[in-house]
Amino acid sequence: MSDATKLARSLLRQLIQSGISDFVISPGSRNAPLSIALSEAESKQIVDLHVKIDERGAAFFALGKSKASNNYVAVICTSGTAAANFYPAALEAFHGNNKLLLITADRPAALRKTGANQTTDQVGMYKLIKTHDISSEIDIEPLLNGSPVHLNVQFSEPLVSSEENDWLAGVDIDPVTYKNKISGKLETTSGVLVVGHDNAGYTVEEIQDFANKLKWPIISENPINYPQSAFHASLYLSDLDIRAKLAPENIIVIGRTTLSRSVNEFIKLAKKIIVIDPRIKEIDSNRQADLLLGTLPIEVKSDPGNSPLLDKASEIAAAEITNLQWSEPLVINLICQSLMENTALFVGSSRPVRDIEAFASSRKRVSVFANRGLAGIDGNISTAFGIAGEFESTTAILGDLTFLHDISALINAATENLRIFVIDNNGGGIFSTLPQSKSVGFEQLFGTPHDLDLVKVASGFGVAASKVSNLDQLKTKVNTPVIGLEIVIVEVPSRAANAKMLTEITQRVSNAVRMGINLA
Repeated sequence: MSDATKLARSLLRQLIQSGISDFVISPGSRNAPLSIALSEAESKQIVDLHVKIDERGAAFFALGKSKASNNYVAVICTSGTAAANFYPAALEAFHGNNKLLLITADRPAALRKTGANQTTDQVGMYKLIKTHDISSEIDIEPLLNGSPVHLNVQFSEPLVSSEENDWLAGVDIDPVTYKNKISGKLETTSGVLVVGHDNAGYTVEEIQDFANKLKWPIISENPINYPQSAFHASLYLSDLDIRAKLAPENIIVIGRTTLSRSVNEFIKLAKKIIVIDPRIKEIDSNRQADLLLGTLPIEVKSDPGNSPLLDKASEIAAAEITNLQWSEPLVINLICQSLMENTALFVGSSRPVRDIEAFASSRKRVSVFANRGLAGIDGNISTAFGIAGEFESTTAILGDLTFLHDISALINAATENLRIFVIDNNGGGIFSTLPQSKSVGFEQLFGTPHDLDLVKVASGFGVAASKVSNLDQLKTKVNTPVIGLEIVIVEVPSRAANAKMLTEITQRVSNAVRMGINLA
């Protein structure tokens, strides 16, 4: 038996015994020992094997499955540029502290820097993630520490062996469990709890338990999971006077707040800021606050937060946005209202995730995901595909450029129940709400209209696709059960019109809140 086959089987057996059951591979020659061994394991129904031809999409698919399962998912590729295509997902996983296992096949070390075909220095390729350069059997389990891991495996030829043995005989699967550390004690007075979109890696239940002990009002970037949230806060907190009026003595921030300038400005007004996020130890080590905590406290002693003005502001804001016209906020709010219990929602970056923060309300038992590690639009379809495999039904909301950026994912399309709503405003809508909107050459540089019929684009991949362009059509669609993969193109008003409407709504909400809390 070849050394390559022995090494591949040894590594995979250990990973399987550690409870890793999902393996994503992209076709290649140097990773053949791993691919063949995994095919054998799949034939015995020991693992789930997913084949994706594009390494970039494969890594994001694995990332999505990892997010949804809270377990390591391995993504495997051949050497050279194939390994480089893992980099975007590797960065997202690092900053999100997700359990992504990157396995890159490599030539023997002796061939590096010799001009050998398809050979580069893959050790340390993902600068922020430690590489374990492997040429012989090692103990893998200690390397699985809950953070992203890179195994660079040197395979010598021959890569394929004709000798057979039952290398999976007696395999003893003892899954490693990954639990968030919750420890310590926090004593404080009254204030407001602000929760970032990714919950700092904690579950909604863990944060809800902490919030119940704290007894403070909550402002959440993901209001869907927190029924006690001060809804629509990002709208009325855009007003400087309202921020000042509502500013508490203390603010606790769980995770990162990356969506709204208004909420971040509100945080700065607190006399004391406390940050809770495990990433401050190694990832966000320069984070600033009056108190930095690397774990969610299990013991809490605080004065209950009395927030009649914050509650009143949210009630007033809700009343002001009940009669929205056909627009991106209306579309996203209606989609969120239609979500069934025990389903999943994946939200694309840029405008959709911000519209959910500003306009959505809570839904019980809906699992919400987004790539907020670096907040990019890369690999979003692939990530949604990975998540969909862990739920009976999944909904995704993406912008049109986000959709097109990962269009190659449709080559290996999901077969699970997944409906992807694509907000089509013919370009980069978020830039119309930023200072760049007034720059010379805006359309070419930032607006980037695609002028494509997205129904035809999706249909060209053999995927069911349709278009809705008014409220009645959208209501019909969201009230239809999700069966298989479906893409719904939602045609909305222009980017400029949407930016104008957002400004008007924000001003209207601010004016009403000012009057309601006696600031006018």
